[in-house]
This record gives sequence, structure tokens and C-alpha cells, in this order.
Amino acid sequence: MIDEKTLADHNLTREEYDLIVRLIGREPNLTELGIFSVMWSEHCGYKSSKVHLKKFPTKGKYVIQGPGENAGVMDIGDGLAVVFKIESHNHPSYIEPYQGAATGVGGILRDIFTMGARPIAVLDSLRFGPLDNPKNRAIMEGVVSGISGYGNSFGVPTVGGEVYFNDCYSQNPLVNVCCVGLAYRDRLFLARASGAGNAVIYAGAKTGRDGIHGATMASAEFGEDIEHKRPNVQVGDPFKEKLLLEACLEAMAKNLIVGIQDMGAAGLTCSTTEMAAKAGTGMEINLDLVPQREEGMTPYEIMLSESQERMLIVAEPEKVEELKKIFNKWDLDAVVIGRVTDDGRLKVYFHGELVIDIPVKAVVDLCPAYRRPARKPAFVNKISRLRKPEMPSDLNQVFLQLLASPNIADKEWVFRQYDHMVQVNTAVLPGADSAVLRLKGLKKALAMTLDGNALYTFLNPRRGGQIAVAEACRNLACAGAAPIGVTNCLNFGNPEKPEIMWQFREAIEGIAEACRQFEIPVTGGNVSFYNETGGRPIYPTPVLGIIGLIDDINKVPSAGFKAAGESIILLGENREEFGGSEYLRLIFSEEKGQPPALSLAKEKKVQECCRQAIRAGLVRTAHDVSEGGLAVALAECAFRSSRRIGFRVKLNDVIRTDALLFGETQSRIILAVRKKDARKVLNLARKMKVPAKVIGETGGKKMEIWHRGKKIIDLKVELGYQAWKNSIPNYFKIKK
Repeated sequence: MIDEKTLADHNLTREEYDLIVRLIGREPNLTELGIFSVMWSEHCGYKSSKVHLKKFPTKGKYVIQGPGENAGVMDIGDGLAVVFKIESHNHPSYIEPYQGAATGVGGILRDIFTMGARPIAVLDSLRFGPLDNPKNRAIMEGVVSGISGYGNSFGVPTVGGEVYFNDCYSQNPLVNVCCVGLAYRDRLFLARASGAGNAVIYAGAKTGRDGIHGATMASAEFGEDIEHKRPNVQVGDPFKEKLLLEACLEAMAKNLIVGIQDMGAAGLTCSTTEMAAKAGTGMEINLDLVPQREEGMTPYEIMLSESQERMLIVAEPEKVEELKKIFNKWDLDAVVIGRVTDDGRLKVYFHGELVIDIPVKAVVDLCPAYRRPARKPAFVNKISRLRKPEMPSDLNQVFLQLLASPNIADKEWVFRQYDHMVQVNTAVLPGADSAVLRLKGLKKALAMTLDGNALYTFLNPRRGGQIAVAEACRNLACAGAAPIGVTNCLNFGNPEKPEIMWQFREAIEGIAEACRQFEIPVTGGNVSFYNETGGRPIYPTPVLGIIGLIDDINKVPSAGFKAAGESIILLGENREEFGGSEYLRLIFSEEKGQPPALSLAKEKKVQECCRQAIRAGLVRTAHDVSEGGLAVALAECAFRSSRRIGFRVKLNDVIRTDALLFGETQSRIILAVRKKDARKVLNLARKMKVPAKVIGETGGKKMEIWHRGKKIIDLKVELGYQAWKNSIPNYFKIKK
């Protein structure tokens, strides 16, 4: 019998082991135990989350492929489909920041082109500890370099994303990467090992010992043994991945492939068992035929290796030679290592001996599903109570501090390291509310964004989940795009702790409710649990990646002011709200209160009003109000103007001045329009029952905001711009 230490090393409980014995009818050998270990890990098996993930809406008029495949697929018309997915690589990126982030990019790229799509864009959502800590700066530099090193070399543009800082990420950074691809509607490929007798082909890079038990590592908390986990981090080669992409797409175009899956988490184990289970077949392979780059590898190591840039392909026997020629042309291994069977079992041979013989459905479909206990944390009620702060006397200084906050300041230091123009489809540069990609030869375009506010979710998980969806959709609305589908990355602590499970359950229900309101299906994603180090969890951090469709790319407004003398219109209404704001966190060191209130119905109306105004050709600039509030949003419009055009705004709301300036009330969008068009926008808003008013006009070199007849903000645009522009670079210039 397997001893307790071996089970603990494999992150399996005695009850799970007993179930394995019942399912296979005997005691497993060590290699078989390793297979169950990775496939029944949280990372692969979703055993703590799948009972809750069923709450998401997954059907919709655009959906071709929902959850359960390598990526979601949406029909965008004209014979085209958009393929998209988000994944996390959090644990590896702390242990080895460069390779952890790089292989995160490589893995999500393979998920996309495995479906038959050419990757056209990458977006990343990054969370780090405060930059005044040298360790956090080193992690950030490594992660950003890893993303750029892999994406730039592969030839895919990194077009957007987000970067946030909080102490809770100091020992557990988050690296979530989303990839978007374009495919022909009638040329999509699935991870199915169909057809008994068909050949099983190993293609791509050789197998080494890197990444063994990477999936298991991602399903446990970090402790003091972190340095010993470095071998669990894979090593990537973007140039080989580019060759693999071209070889796969060429083989697909020639209809040589029956089914295909990348060897990502759990490597050869995952691809063999999942492809067979989904097709209702079995598989028989010979490990002696697997290309290896290291000598003396055992069956355990070969099956569990997570070496990068590898694919498992099923093809009809008569097409094998032509397929091998294509991969050889691209200087890649393509070797028949086995065949599809009809017995529902994975049988693996090594040196002439049968070393694995297990039912694939037991591995893939019968992983236990836990409805773990959930309990509202005691601290929630305490942090919900907020005494309104005393208003600072110098609001200009507060404004400058907010503009220089790393969470608000310009992120060009990050995205300038990425090639965002390769493939020349990028129509809106990084830094806007959403990325926009042209579809060559078509009037319509794609918009995409990543969004999530961890502090909101910490304070109120359900509302935080709702706001993550609402703000992502609002970002798309500012480009004139209608949202069509969602992928999500759910980053949480240890699900075995009832308080964490409560956060997870509440966030899921909030996201599901918002998705139903916006009529957007969830097509897949990723759950990343055990984001804890030394027992300290991160804030619950759901990240939403949402795809939108734009009818006419020529009408997409600018993120910055385009000319002086234009009317500034505010869609939505201001409220006196402080909870969860960057203002409260930065100026008063308080992370308390309730996040801003949210009416999903009102939010939807504001967004539709914005879209209709854009489609009517009335909008020159559109930008949503989020972190930092109205004052920061106006400043960002000035900073993103090619001429740094200033503004004068006059407000008469009967609320506290600091709440008006820096509160983060939802469902607000700033528009800049020609003066002659202002009345048309206001009439449209009135017709749609959306609050809207002209609050000022563009022009000059200053940022002026008046409240009830008193000038409360009076700053030169250039002064604010320098604070906003140089905040993050200064941490790296001065404090190294």
C-alpha cells in the first residue's frame, strides 16, 4: 500500500487514494499514482470549483464552443470565428519570474492554435507587491521580460491588460494571460482521439525533466521550501513554438488531423487521457518512441513532464507520412508513438512492459467534486464599516498623489517592452479602455479587455464580481463594441478554508448574475486556488476577459481629447461613495467600506447609450470612470491627447467635493463631442432614460475643475502628466 508520505507528496488524501483503488480495481503503481495526482489536482480537476462553475451562463447566439475544450469559440460572421481563453501562471512566476511568465504565454498560445486559430493578440493582467520592495521590483521585471521575450519572439502583439499593486501580492504575484485568435468557422479542431486504429503522433519539442508536477505545485500553498520547486517550472522556446504553430496550421489546412491537443499542464498524461475520454475511446502508446532530450528518463518522468512546445495529434494512418513531412519541413519531431483503441483504457508500454493500464474516464471524469464548507469571514463586517475621512485642505496635492499612484499611473513602462504592432492589426494602442483589432478586408473589428478589482472583491465578493463584468463591458462600450463572450481567471486562496470558499462562491454568483444581465456567455477560463504563502492569502481576484464586436472601425473614438473647444458630457450620475477607492487607500491608508453601488440595469443603459452615440458618429472621445474617480478620468483624457489638451469642468452636485472628484461611483462615461453634436447626444440619453449633462469643454493647457462656483482643481496639464508618466519608471531608476 502507498504510504502517507507518498500520498502527501502527490497532494492526494487517503480517501481519494481509496477511490482510485476502487476505480481501477487494484493498487496503482507509482506512475499511475502520479497520473491521478496531476489529473485530480485543483489545476486540472477543478474538484473544489466545478460545483460552483455550473452557475455560469454558457449558451448564446454567438457560441460555437463553450467550456470543455482548449478555448472558447464565438461566431463573428463572414465565415470567421474568434477563439479566446485566459490562463494563470501565478506560482511559476513567483519561483522563476521570467520563465514562469514566458511559459504562461506559450501555453495560452498553444490553447488557441490547437483549435485551428492563428493567435492575433495577447493581453495580460498582472498583480505585484508594492514597488518600494526590491523583491517585488525584481519579480515584476522578470515577469514583464518573460511576457515580452516570448510574445515578441513568437510574433504576436501584446495589445492590452492591466497592472496593479498591493501588499497581498508580495509573495504571490498573479500572472494571468489571455490570448485571442482568428479561425475560419468551418475549420475548427477539437481535442478528440476519434477512430479506433488511428495513429497517435507526438509532435514538437523533445521531452525533458522540466515541469514535472507543475500542475500539482499550482494546487498547493507556498511554504519555506519554495526554492526546491524550481524544477517544477518549465522552460520555453518561443522560436520552436512559432515553428509548431506554422506546422500545425499547415497540417490543418490540408485536413490531415482528426484531433489535437497541446501538452500543457500534466503534459503527455493530460493529452492522452483527455483526448480519449472526450471521444469515448482508449489509447495505447509506447514511451520508448517519445523523443527525449535527457537520458535515463523513467515512465513517471516522461508522462508527467510539462516540457513546452509539444502537441499530441490523432491522424488517419494513410495521412501520417504527409503529416510527418510537414513537421520535418519545419524542423520538428513528428513520431507515431501509439494508436487509438476502443477499450476506454490508457495503456502505456516502456521497454516492452505494460507500465500503465487505467480507465481514461476514471482519470478525467471521475475526479471527486467537493462542495466545501463556506463561511463568511468575521472581518467582513468590521471592514465594511467606514467613518468618512476628513477632507484634505489641498485637493490639488491629493490629485497629484493619485495621478502618481502606481495603480493609476501610466503603464507605458510595461507595455513599451511589448511589440504591440506586429501583424499590423492593432487599431487602438495600449493604454486605452480596450484594445481594438482590425479584421483585414472588413469594416467591423474586434475589441477586447481584461478587468478586475481585487479590493472591491475583498470588501464584497458578490459586488466585486458584478463590477468586474460591468467595468469590462463598459470599457468595450467606450470603443463602440457590444460584448459577445467572456473568459475568466479566478484567483483565490486555499479553498479548504471556509472563508476563502465563501469569497469564491459569492464572487461566482456575482459574475454569473452580471453575465446574465449583459447576455454574455462564459466560454471557459481558469481557476487558480492556493494563492497563499505562509498562510497569508491574496485578495480574491477575479479577472474577466471580454470580447466585443464593433460594427464600424472608422467610428471608434479616441481615448484622449482630439481638439479644443469640444463639449465634455458625463453619462451617468455622481454619488457620494468612498468605499474601496484608491483615494481612501492611498491618502488615508484604509481599505474599508462597501464598494460602489451597482445597478446592472442602469449600467446596461449607460453602455448602450454610449454605443449608440458612437455608432451615430457623434463621439470624438470616450473614456470610462474607474480607479481614481472623475478627476483622474478627465486627466487621462488630457494626457492621452496628442497635444495634451486641457479642460475646464464645472460641477454642481450636492455631495462632498472629494467624493465628487475621487469617488469611484460606477456606470459613468466621459464623452467629448463637437459642440454642434452635444444636443443630439443629450437627446439620445434623454430618450434612453440615461442621466447625461454637459460638464465642461476641452482646451487650454490647464486642468480646471469647479464645484458649486469654487475652483477646486487648478493644475497645469504638464505637471500632472509628468507625475502620471514617470511614477513607475522612477521606482526602477532611483531605488535599485
